Amino acid sequence: MEELDLTQQQVDYGDSNIITLEGLEHVRRRPGMYIGKLGDGSHADDGIYVLLKEVLDNCIDEYRMGAGKTVEVRVKDGHVEVRDYGRGIPLGKMVDAVSIMNTGGKYDSKAFKKSVGLNGVGTKAVNALSAKFTVQSYRDGQTRRATFEQGKIVEDSGIFEDKSTEHGTYVYFVPDDTLFPDYLYKDDFIETMLRNYAYLNTGLSIIFNGKKILSKNGLLDLLNENITSEPLYPIIHLKGEDIEIAFTHSDQYGEEYYSFVNGQHTTQGGTHQSAFREAVGRTIKEFYNKNHELTDIRNGIIAAIAISVEEPVFESQTKTKLGSRDMAPTGGLSVNKFISDFLKKELDNYLHINSETANIMLQKIQDSEKERKAIAGVTKLARERAKKVNLHNRKLRDCRIHYSDTPGKDEHKNQLIEGSAIFITEGDSASGSITKSRDVNTQAVFSLRGKPLNSYGLTKKIVYENEEFNLLQAALNIEDGIEGLRYNKVIVATDADVDGMHIRLLLITFFLQFFPDLIKKGHVYILQTPLFRVRNKKETIYCYSDEERLAAIAKLGSNPEITRFKGLGEISPDEFKHFIGKDMRLDQVTLKKEDAVQDLLSFYMGKNTSDRQNFIIDNLVIEEDV
Repeated sequence: MEELDLTQQQVDYGDSNIITLEGLEHVRRRPGMYIGKLGDGSHADDGIYVLLKEVLDNCIDEYRMGAGKTVEVRVKDGHVEVRDYGRGIPLGKMVDAVSIMNTGGKYDSKAFKKSVGLNGVGTKAVNALSAKFTVQSYRDGQTRRATFEQGKIVEDSGIFEDKSTEHGTYVYFVPDDTLFPDYLYKDDFIETMLRNYAYLNTGLSIIFNGKKILSKNGLLDLLNENITSEPLYPIIHLKGEDIEIAFTHSDQYGEEYYSFVNGQHTTQGGTHQSAFREAVGRTIKEFYNKNHELTDIRNGIIAAIAISVEEPVFESQTKTKLGSRDMAPTGGLSVNKFISDFLKKELDNYLHINSETANIMLQKIQDSEKERKAIAGVTKLARERAKKVNLHNRKLRDCRIHYSDTPGKDEHKNQLIEGSAIFITEGDSASGSITKSRDVNTQAVFSLRGKPLNSYGLTKKIVYENEEFNLLQAALNIEDGIEGLRYNKVIVATDADVDGMHIRLLLITFFLQFFPDLIKKGHVYILQTPLFRVRNKKETIYCYSDEERLAAIAKLGSNPEITRFKGLGEISPDEFKHFIGKDMRLDQVTLKKEDAVQDLLSFYMGKNTSDRQNFIIDNLVIEEDV
């Protein structure tokens, strides 16, 4: 019987099973290979922002080649328009350039020497994943316009005369809502992206919905806009051909980096960021000619580095991590040697000339060294303890796939890596419900025992002395920085009552105090859970607000049953799986320049001042029971 089945399977596999995907159909079937995750726009790395970025990269490449100083971006009601004033796509090949894979001008290094989009995929992916996509090129007194729907051409004007319009390229697209359901562009995310483009391309004007974005001082402006703790000395800003660096130290713990290659924000770092970390530590150590530890030198550093290279190799289509080592910037050097040589000369010179900055930096290094040595004993004991319990961490119910796993060619596996998450819960009942309903492949659970310690004003010694903090640090694998972070999303899952809110504050305080980069890089979230369940015999609706409750009552009509959830432990595992699955609602914890960390922590977590008491009284909301 088995042989018969096997033979049948072999017969069923024939010519008809071999499928050739026409045009851009492959992009529509496997969008993750081209733009990472899809998403709905609620996170900065969702696919709709990658679509915009792919179009913008072409505009920026034009500017970097000396063509066009202005880019106009308009986003309204999910419709996107981008207009540059570069050279314009060659008219004869314009349709091919946006619709046929592996077609583009960037294979010719003479035309685009240090471009981001080198694989001929970007704009074609935007075309394929858009309900409507229009491109128009203006060049040498002529123009051509073409319109596509889901990657298939529906209109082509052909080449005709137009002497009145400035040269350049216009792109209009609407993401396909069958792929991006209920998507919504957030202006804040777009503006951050555009600001980064401006910092890296001084002199470029970007007009976003009528607002002008311009940078005169490059990475110096970037750091000034993003630093949330007071710099200890004026930002050191160094520029050379194909490289720009800016950095300072603050009293915050850890290291914070903003790295870029050819204008692309490499949010996950890569070889250039690793080379900078190594080179800046070694250069400073050699300048002082003392046996400082590199970790002491880099503790509290806030830095930005941007390099331009020919033919960069990224680890994924979304280009968030640089993978190649032997590229050819100025002089044909490797990235490591290029960055090391630049710092050895320019930073060493700077420190010799600016003795006051050098003295402040030395004091910071010595303070870090003093603190590290003071807690060396407790650190060693804590590490040993964490090692012993790591495999059987009673607070951690781990998952199988982690953010620190190496991505590969398997698109599904890469999506699972991106989706890895850890829920930090309080109490056995809540963690029990999540544990029973979670996805064991990508969702871990860490259970707190009551309220964590208020860590405001304490030194890092407490991270090792407090067993709970030490085990959490070990579970996340962030002791030496977030490069080894095991979960992409660190989700605080507490009750929506006063105690739950307090636990959220205490955990956010812990992260802000000792691991601020975890929040600044967008890894920390708050889990939203429903406040009400409204149901009748036919339908159940979960409501996250009073407005949603009223809408559900209106929809179901005739006295539906209403349940108010007072805690996570009240929600059964069967119900909980709806709230941590594909429809999971998360609020990202974000930090802006105006959120001065020390001031925030002092106000909310410091001694109970009359200012805070008055604030609580003025903002107190008393919720009536339903």
